Amino acid sequence: MKKKYLSLAGGAVLALGVVTACGAPSNNTGSNASSSGSASTTTHQVEIFSWWTAGGEANGLNALIKTFNKEYPQEKIVNEAVAGGGGSNAKAVLASRMQAGDPPETFQVHAGQELMAWVNAGKMQPLDNLYKSMGLNKVIPAAIINDLSKNGHVYAVPVDVGRGNVLWYNPAVLKKYHLTAPTTMSQFISELKTLKSKGVTPLAYGDKDQLGSVMLWENVLLATMGPQNYDKLWQGKISFNNPQVKQATNTFLELLQYTNSNHSALTWDEADQMVADGSAAFNLMGDWAKAYFQSKGLKEGSQFGWTAFPGTNNDFEYVIDSFGLPKGAKNPTGAMDFLKLVASKQGQDEFNPLKGSIPPRTDANMSLFDTYSKEAMSDFKKDSLVPSLANGEAANPAFETAATQAVTMLISTKNVNEFISALNTAAEENPLS
Repeated sequence: MKKKYLSLAGGAVLALGVVTACGAPSNNTGSNASSSGSASTTTHQVEIFSWWTAGGEANGLNALIKTFNKEYPQEKIVNEAVAGGGGSNAKAVLASRMQAGDPPETFQVHAGQELMAWVNAGKMQPLDNLYKSMGLNKVIPAAIINDLSKNGHVYAVPVDVGRGNVLWYNPAVLKKYHLTAPTTMSQFISELKTLKSKGVTPLAYGDKDQLGSVMLWENVLLATMGPQNYDKLWQGKISFNNPQVKQATNTFLELLQYTNSNHSALTWDEADQMVADGSAAFNLMGDWAKAYFQSKGLKEGSQFGWTAFPGTNNDFEYVIDSFGLPKGAKNPTGAMDFLKLVASKQGQDEFNPLKGSIPPRTDANMSLFDTYSKEAMSDFKKDSLVPSLANGEAANPAFETAATQAVTMLISTKNVNEFISALNTAAEENPLS
């Protein structure tokens, strides 16, 4: 849930969310974080930015704000969650504030290149001491910490791990037409053809905020190239002129023949609703869609089902939300209290079941999670882990903005060569490595 970046400091994005507490707060802050916010000088206001306003995301955010207020009654949360634009509206407000030297106490930001845009611009405080005091290096996988670090310093704490390559479906619709969850692209296309012939929207997607279209394209790309070549593409080791990129793009255009005609008017959750009410069979979206379905009272397995996007059965496209401490925050003490909650076992165990994601901590209480999340936890440990372009992990924000515009152009023109040329230009202007 995000999209479209502003071009600040390489074009970063931000937002927030809230998480719970565990035990009394310590007095440790990040290695360079200010600790001047004493009881006599702090504003007692903790502004947090996020784009979590829909379904399970909003439920998780609200529950965690309640917990924070209980654990830290001396602080006042100011919830700056901004709806619309798949996160771009919130990020626009945040970028303006960061440029003006008026940052919130903390903000939601995806691990990887999205976070690094702000780190490279010198806008973030390192959190080395927080990691040390909470023993986070022992419970958060090194691969995740690496995505949050630069030059040996870590700049954010992760709150969740989402999966971006999930194909959701309505079990009743598939049963009615004697179909099963597809595992290969050829089976998928065959089933889409069947559904279209029956007058059912085969594949729902919403790209009003451009999230749905970029995620669909990158998943077809992953299915076509495989995890190793897919990774090399985002590392700048394989050119966009690679024949597999063209093949994937043609397959993407083929899939669009089976989508809803009003996709440009729908957000990601409105496309999910088409699957929920049975007017569409399938939808490709991250596992925050599960929380959306559950917020509507649907039961997993019987009223909504899932499978890895066809051709990506052994891959896990990760989407990691995190929070950091921006330089110039007016209440660094309150910000650090919030970060402690975000990083805590209790906080992550409370937040993730509601959001539909899994905790980055390895000591999560498995009994709190449903069937889908338990499967995701298992897959996260054994599958090939790959980053998401659409959600900020794979490439720098400036490239992502250009790629998003290129996908939008492709949907309109259907010109594959022009699309690949646009990607090559974007990579030249915004190097991937």
